Amino acid sequence: MSQETHPNPMADRMGRVGSTAVAQTASGWETRVRWRQLVLGVVAMMAISSPQYVWALFVQPMLSRFDVSLSALQVTIALFSIFQCGFGPMHGYLAERFTPRQFATVGGLFVAASWMSSASVTSLPVLYITYGVFSGIGTGMIYVAVVELMTQWFPDRRGFAIGMVAGSYGFGAIVTTFPIDTAIKAMGYQSTLLVFGAILGGICVLAAQGMTRPPAGYMAGFRAAAEAKMAGRRSHTPREMLRTPIFWLLFAMMTMVATGGLMVISQIGAFAKDFGITKDVMVFGMAALPLALTVDRIANGLTRPFFGWVSDHLGRENTMVVAFALEGLSILLLLTFGNDPLLFVLLTGVVFFGWGEIYSLFPSLLGDLFGPRHAANNFGFLLIATAVGSILGGPLAAVIYEQTQSWPLVFTLVSVLDFCTAGLALCVLKPMRRGWLLRQDAAPAAAGATVRR
Repeated sequence: MSQETHPNPMADRMGRVGSTAVAQTASGWETRVRWRQLVLGVVAMMAISSPQYVWALFVQPMLSRFDVSLSALQVTIALFSIFQCGFGPMHGYLAERFTPRQFATVGGLFVAASWMSSASVTSLPVLYITYGVFSGIGTGMIYVAVVELMTQWFPDRRGFAIGMVAGSYGFGAIVTTFPIDTAIKAMGYQSTLLVFGAILGGICVLAAQGMTRPPAGYMAGFRAAAEAKMAGRRSHTPREMLRTPIFWLLFAMMTMVATGGLMVISQIGAFAKDFGITKDVMVFGMAALPLALTVDRIANGLTRPFFGWVSDHLGRENTMVVAFALEGLSILLLLTFGNDPLLFVLLTGVVFFGWGEIYSLFPSLLGDLFGPRHAANNFGFLLIATAVGSILGGPLAAVIYEQTQSWPLVFTLVSVLDFCTAGLALCVLKPMRRGWLLRQDAAPAAAGATVRR
């Protein structure tokens, strides 16, 4: 693994001040650097959120441009998710072998190249590559690079730091939604892709230049104490995890819930039109669709730390029941009342508030079950469920709509998936997890008894 050197700017004062003072100064320097890393991570994550979360604004103009079916166009966003999330294990493997600066810089270049090259595309298969594949690879690289950086700089506040950057990805497009919508109306989607591709990619590349891993021995005392505390707990490798039934239950559950949220992300531009929410419909003096996307980003950002906090107090499975049922109910309400512009905006926000928390609940639960040592790589495998959900909620949902020429069946199916997942969390996952942890706790005791005999 490539490792950067980090000279301490206070080292030349070693001979002039006491060792305690130097240690305190160095600690202060490291503290400033790590908060700077968090800011850079937040900026980069906000920049890469647009390719996924403003896709809906491009759907209608691209349908007119390419003269294709909705299901064919939605393959683009499915490919995006496959290459962003489905390649999570590969991104994690590569991120450990390059510096964060190198890895995130390449990711930023992919993001810029994706949108800028998509501006001149004249055929759908090429769009699959430029927007779907290139954007997916670029955003996936930056996402993994930033999360890996936070785990190293914040071993004492890992949940907070990762929650901040994950939340930034969730609400980052709030900054770009209205500007991109305005630009599409003013100069067309091709010029918009060209301009914003250069801006977003440039922000990613600039942020990457300040990313750096902590120096050797950083917070060594805390790490040693944490390792001693966890010494009796078994950490499972990805290969060991993949052999367990409880992982595949989690995979199925995450796929089912992800399908609903990703259906709304990818299809909102299409079903908004069918609900009568056109570009001329206003809510509080603002265009309804971009306003809904803005509210969605706020909800998607807030839900991750909120439900993560709730799960620490209420329990993972109990929190899942509440969140997943909330998503299922809000999707049914959106189907019933979505033709009202104000309710359309509010209910899409509630859908995302019940969906986005999967990126805090499932990683937390995975760490509870399989230990902290391989948590990043383990979650990379679970993240593949999002790629599967993008296929079900993207092109497959569009095919169902095209066959029926209405949205009720699509909305009902994804709502049923949400309610079923809530039932699985309470009735299957909860007892299965309890039994798994009891077996894990019994294993060290049994090994100790064998040694004593």
